[in-house]
Amino acid sequence: MSDAGSTGNVIPRNNPYVLGHDAAEQLFLQAWKNNALHNSWLISGIEGIGKATLAYKFARFVLSADGKQRENYSSLDVSPSHQVYKLIAGNSHPDLKIIERDYTDTDRKKVLKAIKDGEQLSNEELGNLKKSAYIRIDDVRTINEFLSKHSSNDGWRVVVIDSIDEMNTASANAVLKILEEPPARTLMLLVSHNPNQLLPTIKSRCTKLELRPLTDAHVASLLRRYRPEQNEANIKQITAIASGSIGKALSYVDNNAAQRYQELCRILSSGNKFSIASALSFAEEATANEDNYTLSKELILKFLSENIKKSQNVLAYADSWDNAVKLFSEVDRLNMDKKQVIINIINNICKNIA
Repeated sequence: MSDAGSTGNVIPRNNPYVLGHDAAEQLFLQAWKNNALHNSWLISGIEGIGKATLAYKFARFVLSADGKQRENYSSLDVSPSHQVYKLIAGNSHPDLKIIERDYTDTDRKKVLKAIKDGEQLSNEELGNLKKSAYIRIDDVRTINEFLSKHSSNDGWRVVVIDSIDEMNTASANAVLKILEEPPARTLMLLVSHNPNQLLPTIKSRCTKLELRPLTDAHVASLLRRYRPEQNEANIKQITAIASGSIGKALSYVDNNAAQRYQELCRILSSGNKFSIASALSFAEEATANEDNYTLSKELILKFLSENIKKSQNVLAYADSWDNAVKLFSEVDRLNMDKKQVIINIINNICKNIA
């Protein structure tokens, strides 16, 4: 989704299933029923808990609900057979504007050429496309053009920005100008994984919905829904390391994270008697590709954070945490060898907890 993004083919704008955020849904519904819907909402929380999915649920409801029958609505649910649902799922609703990171110029040309030629890129080709580092200011400026037009039925116009964190200073300031003077019947839905890093002036102009991580029960339920082939033992293992994020849980399933985490725990729990061969093997697999490296970083930090919470040797684990975070942050900046960094971190942890 950017928020789990399209992790495991679960695409937020196509997904009707939101779990664990009932209070946020009811708050939004009551504001709409009271005809007091604020024009800008900041939906924040850790990655992979359904923030974007919830934003699209808000959008579907606002673009389909009958304002003359407000008292008849008890939920935000819109049937997948509804025309509004279908248009949003296909990113073709005239009153919805989606702002997210675009592909790099080179890869955008590939996409446009495929569309022009009437061809469809394979899943592998789509997966290899690279996105730009930030949401471009030119993309933000298209919001003004969108809002300058009347809605298709004289109703709401909705803008979803997924995510507001992925803007540079120029883009963020352009959004701020829109938030300062939004046109009537405009709904801005801003998804954020790190709201503390946003401009205070952006936050001050939004109604804030701070979503909590999902419960283990919710993560397990969603795993059964999205990965029905998984047995209960695997679901339990993945849920235990997902930190309340279904996005992470799906990524972990697809990358065999449970087995890799067990191997990491075996290595690290051995203290200074850890197997060098096992550490080398783990490091080689961890750096086989970028996805493996990202996952391995998460698993190492997961191991440390869990042990900081439950171990009596808190200072040792905290020291190892600081060391790991520092090394991981310096990898790209100093062009360090990732395999050696993984081995150094493992060695540091094992010595500290011996």
